[in-house]
Amino acid sequence: MTSKSRQVSKRHRNSNHPLQRLLNYGHNYRQQIWQATAFSIINKLLDLAPPVLIGIAVDVVVKQQDSIISLLGVKDIFWQFLLLSLITVIVWIFESAFEYAYDKRWRNLAQNIQHDLRIDAYNHLQELELAYFEERSTGGLMSILSDDINQLEDFLNEVANEIIQLITSFIVLIGGAFFILPTNIALVAMLPMPFILWGSFVYQNQLTSRYADVREKVGFLNSRLANNISGITTIKSFTAEDYESKRLAAESEAYRHSNSKAIKLSAAFIPLIRILVLVGFTSLLLLGGMAAFSGKISVGNYSILLVLVQHLLWPLVTIGRIFDEYQRAMASTNRVMDLLDTPIKIYTGNIPLPIHKVRGEIEYKEVTFAYHDRHPVIQNLSLHIPAGKTIAIVGSTGSGKSTLVKILLRFYEVSAGTITVDGIDIQKLNLRDLRRSIGLVSQDVFLFHGTVAENIAYGTFDATDESIIMAAKVAEAHEFIMRLPQGYETIVGERGQKLSGGQRQRIAIARAIVKDPPILLLDEATSAVDNETEAAIQRSLDRITVNRTTIAIAHRLSTIRNADCIYVMEHGQLVESGTHEQLLEKNGIYASLWRVQSGLK
Repeated sequence: MTSKSRQVSKRHRNSNHPLQRLLNYGHNYRQQIWQATAFSIINKLLDLAPPVLIGIAVDVVVKQQDSIISLLGVKDIFWQFLLLSLITVIVWIFESAFEYAYDKRWRNLAQNIQHDLRIDAYNHLQELELAYFEERSTGGLMSILSDDINQLEDFLNEVANEIIQLITSFIVLIGGAFFILPTNIALVAMLPMPFILWGSFVYQNQLTSRYADVREKVGFLNSRLANNISGITTIKSFTAEDYESKRLAAESEAYRHSNSKAIKLSAAFIPLIRILVLVGFTSLLLLGGMAAFSGKISVGNYSILLVLVQHLLWPLVTIGRIFDEYQRAMASTNRVMDLLDTPIKIYTGNIPLPIHKVRGEIEYKEVTFAYHDRHPVIQNLSLHIPAGKTIAIVGSTGSGKSTLVKILLRFYEVSAGTITVDGIDIQKLNLRDLRRSIGLVSQDVFLFHGTVAENIAYGTFDATDESIIMAAKVAEAHEFIMRLPQGYETIVGERGQKLSGGQRQRIAIARAIVKDPPILLLDEATSAVDNETEAAIQRSLDRITVNRTTIAIAHRLSTIRNADCIYVMEHGQLVESGTHEQLLEKNGIYASLWRVQSGLK
């Protein structure tokens, strides 16, 4: 976890309110936020100037040489209107300039925060242990990194400015009303305000839970879509299109229903606000008009207030939409910040492990490991692997073979015991150094959307073309690559779907060869190849494992018969060990497995 991520995570937990969490996250943009806010306020003040100018114009018409402008020494009516026109032009120009300024500032701020938030969330996600991903769907995580962060962009682009300008209008109108109108008339005109604000807060609280449910439902929907697209081959082969269509329809219906509940509440709010606005406006129209008629206030001031009230009260009709967008954004904020607040359980050590100094001696000392809420997969296991030797681990499915590889890479932390590399506890080693020194070829090969060459060089990004081709030849992949349409520049498709399983496996082996690690982990490395290819790969593995610590996990015993030592694993423990010949002589589990696979039983 980076120091920046730790600081961000700590800041988030200082407050439970989503808006405060968002503001805490954006502390680096505090100056831009204040600038954008100031520009929004100035623009709204200038936007409220035309009603004042209209009132002054009315005052000139009514009072003529006794108007407000005449106090400046301008008595001629023409020059009063000319001066008023000049002021109007200046106000309009500055209003347009500040509108440009706040719009540009808010949009850039939205883009910057959105970018940083997505990168920070993704980087934090990469630091989390594999158990976190096993308990969550890819679609749900994609929904957070994409939909929720985009929702925040929309909020910062528009809604933040609208809220600030609405508050500015409210303050100006309240101050203006009580300055110009008699107190009793001002109070009547402002009477709807407390009810509008109270209703808005009640409305906000009602929407909070409803939009949290909406974001959860869209996460489920995205998860279903991601799973179905990834598994389209299985869906087609089992003619399950109708079945999956119904399941998707059910998820979409749940999302639609959840949204409908929120829409039902927001749609009812706006008509109620209109009624309250109408009460305030008509009260001012009637009582203010009578006050102007009786001479308690000037006709110009009455005109100013009528237009100002329009500027505030009618925009309040949109407060429902503003709160609607606000609640959507806050629901998304909570989901993103909750991801950033997820504690990292696997921390890097501080002891460096230079790859050129790694000998590759590995030792498991009384190791016990259990997956979350499950019985131990490995129990009190001890295993010593000398540097430069090849050992193999065989056993039935679920015996814990692959788990040994995962805990060596620190994908998971052991429950008890220690694992050492060259005598150093791996929890004390720099995590990236540890993983750089290990090459993994898994039975579940993952290729990225890109060229064959890019996938072979993945992880060794400075690899030369010569080293890529050499690795492909050693992995028995060069011939089939050259038969591809663009050779090494052929796009393999998402997850390598344009290649066969055996081809993907050989590219994965070539990738490990390019990495040239001192420790090599082969987890069913030949599980997806035919016998002829297996024999070819086995020859290449025999070459690349020389003077390299290698752990080979296999079901096919023929691929590991030449290992320096073979361990048989059952129920999380090592029950047999020895060379191929020694294990056959023992006539135990290994011998039984060998007879089955070789057709002797």
